[in-house]
Amino acid sequence: MDQLHIYNTLTRKKEVFKPLKEGFVGIYVCGPTVYGDPHLGHAKSYIAFDVVVRYLKYLDYKVRYVQNITDVGHLTDDADEGEDKMLKQSRLERKEPMEIAEKYTYNYFRDMDLLNVERPDISPRASGHIPEQIAMIQKLIENGHAYEADGNIYFDVASLPDYGKLSGRETEEAESGTRVEAAGDKKNPADFALWKKADPNHLMKWNSPWGEGYPGWHIECSAMSVKYLGETFDIHGGGLENQFPHHECEIAQCEGAGYHPFVRYWMHNNMVTLNGQKMGKSLGNAINIQGFLTGDHPMLTRSWKPDVIRFFLLQSHYGSTTDFSEPALEGAEAGLNNFYEIIKSIRDASPGSAERFDVDAFVSGIEARMNDDFNTAKTIGYLFETLKPLRGNITQGRVPENIDELAKYLDTFCNNVLGIWPVEEPGVDKQLVNGLVEILLELRSEARSNKDFQTSDKIRDRLTELGITLEDKSDGTTFKL
Repeated sequence: MDQLHIYNTLTRKKEVFKPLKEGFVGIYVCGPTVYGDPHLGHAKSYIAFDVVVRYLKYLDYKVRYVQNITDVGHLTDDADEGEDKMLKQSRLERKEPMEIAEKYTYNYFRDMDLLNVERPDISPRASGHIPEQIAMIQKLIENGHAYEADGNIYFDVASLPDYGKLSGRETEEAESGTRVEAAGDKKNPADFALWKKADPNHLMKWNSPWGEGYPGWHIECSAMSVKYLGETFDIHGGGLENQFPHHECEIAQCEGAGYHPFVRYWMHNNMVTLNGQKMGKSLGNAINIQGFLTGDHPMLTRSWKPDVIRFFLLQSHYGSTTDFSEPALEGAEAGLNNFYEIIKSIRDASPGSAERFDVDAFVSGIEARMNDDFNTAKTIGYLFETLKPLRGNITQGRVPENIDELAKYLDTFCNNVLGIWPVEEPGVDKQLVNGLVEILLELRSEARSNKDFQTSDKIRDRLTELGITLEDKSDGTTFKL
């Protein structure tokens, strides 16, 4: 597969990827709502899109990666009811909402750094883009797609005939999918909030043409993505659970504002499950990243290294469900250790006289699998299948003459694209060690000449502790490591 193909959720098929601007890719991924620590479900999403961005760069695209931070407006119910998740957490912790935002934004980036997830180029905060959201809402009102009702602004889904095209839901289905009784001031139960009127005690509120209030969850991503990537851009990603209503509403808002098409390729990663049930904070079955790293969680029996977590998640395609269990993590750990041994044997080998390794065919094999909708699972399988026999040959002394060329490419792909690479142990400078030991032997020889056997023996014993054995002979003292 010579060209990159992406499964487009909007068209429900794999399509050849052709960016809007040659050589440049704009990508937006829905970031976290920062009211709690990131868990394994977050890790799957952000590791998946980390590899997407890394591979696009590998293909020599210039990439602008935008991933927002939601710090206001995400209510506890998708039907515009309940309270703001940030406010709820601030009450529980007895802190200001922005203290909560700062704490969990820091924790999010800390944990993603540990998982070797490269940071986005831009991480806009919803609370920092209120003017842009108000401007887009005003445009929707002007275009006849939104209306005011007692200080609240709602999107009129009946005004957009193709509402539901991403999720495949008809308006009637969207109504039946509403989890609580719709607000009484809506024209239609499927209409969704663009701006909510704030009561006097509401902590997070801003002035607007419609009075004091705060933005709806969906308008935030529409306003921020358009601001930094333009009215039409290449890729929008996020978790499958965001397909409806969040991403559906984003499309309605942007195309209602006149941005056609809003996004050219929609990508959705599937969920992490625990015993077949979605893992999530709201369900109380999520294991946060720090829990894995410390082992301090009732569902875990030990701690796990971050590269094992990353490798575990990359062993399944981003669009497939990943079922979590500790035995599955143990299998990933064993596989990763095996992978590291293979890489080290290639990296440490000196060029030999064996037949050249076909690096071009190897690269083509990797790219064919990655070009098939970023299939990391098949790519990892191909790496094992191809490199394991080579490691056996290296062990037996049959080293290809171009082993350095292969090692260099593996660094480029495994390190820079998959983000999986064995840490190189600090090398030992033998010349420096030999020189230092020779100095100590001269001092020991002087001590012996002066009959200072206490110092002489101390030098010998300390060197022995370091693994350096001395042998005194009639013509001097020799040593070996």
